[in-house]
Amino acid sequence: MGGNMQPQAHLQTIVRMLAHRQQPQAACDAPRWRVNDGTQINVEATMAGATVTGLVERGHGVEVIQDSYQDFGAGQFIWRLGDPAVEGYVAASDARRDGQAAGF
Repeated sequence: MGGNMQPQAHLQTIVRMLAHRQQPQAACDAPRWRVNDGTQINVEATMAGATVTGLVERGHGVEVIQDSYQDFGAGQFIWRLGDPAVEGYVAASDARRDGQAAGF
């Protein structure tokens, strides 16, 4: 993982978890987008059609990418739920890569 997608994916997932109160797995699984030069944007094929249409209507050049494996990063999360002795942790693993969320 690297390049210009790395900070974009980090921001997209942390905003989903903090501002929208999504669990880490939901934030991992959500469609991602990548801002390129100017108004050019790539979106995953799972992005809602209404969202893609809205971006085009606002003047963005949108390319829908079918293979999210190469283009949109991946992540694994361990999220502490308050006091770990009481509430514990939540783990998530992104389906865009090999991985597994497991605990013991």
